[in-house]
Amino acid sequence: MSSFFNNPRALLFGIDDIMKSESTTGSKISINNNSISSPNSKEIQLQELRESFKNCNKCGLASTRKNIVFGDGNPEARLMFIGEGPGAEEDNQGLPFVGRSGQLLTKMIEAMGISRKDVFIANIVKCRPPENRDPLMEEAQACIGYLRSQIQIINPEVIVCLGSVSLNFLLQPEGKVKLGISKLRGTWQDFYGYKVLPTFHPAYLLRNPSKKADAWKDLQKVMVELGLEINK
Repeated sequence: MSSFFNNPRALLFGIDDIMKSESTTGSKISINNNSISSPNSKEIQLQELRESFKNCNKCGLASTRKNIVFGDGNPEARLMFIGEGPGAEEDNQGLPFVGRSGQLLTKMIEAMGISRKDVFIANIVKCRPPENRDPLMEEAQACIGYLRSQIQIINPEVIVCLGSVSLNFLLQPEGKVKLGISKLRGTWQDFYGYKVLPTFHPAYLLRNPSKKADAWKDLQKVMVELGLEINK
């Protein structure tokens, strides 16, 4: 993946006023951002970030949304889940993964021996695409900087990408190569030093319940990485 932070087209990614620099040491991404006060707690930093785009109109989704779905969970989370975008229920409530897919995600998290309040959940785009379609390239590029700021503030030990849309737009927002979720699920990926584990989206699992066993195997790898006990 080409360097995101040194890309002269960074303005298109919606991060011109958020993320300014990239570590060249191979460690996790770092930013120099005047709008987020580094001495503040993660909770305060996330709130400042939320405020910074509460009236965002960087893409066409702003004209059809009811609510911006910022994300939800523990600012100190060791584990972060990233989906593709809000659905109808999420748009109504302003919270991520609260519909049928969200109910299944909650069960998946609880099966790991933790709860939703222990993790942080976000999406590639913060506004609902009409008819729940996949985000367009320009929509994801306009929004991805906010997600990257969330990642950098929370600083999770593991990121789980839910589905191919999440995986592709997180790892390569320029969209040069399509990454297949069936091929890459359950295999560790790298995102600027962050460990990323792709797995199936809960919506896909609702349509294909036979794949739940594969998703559980993926989550068990996350559990091992985090030192969580796996019940035999």
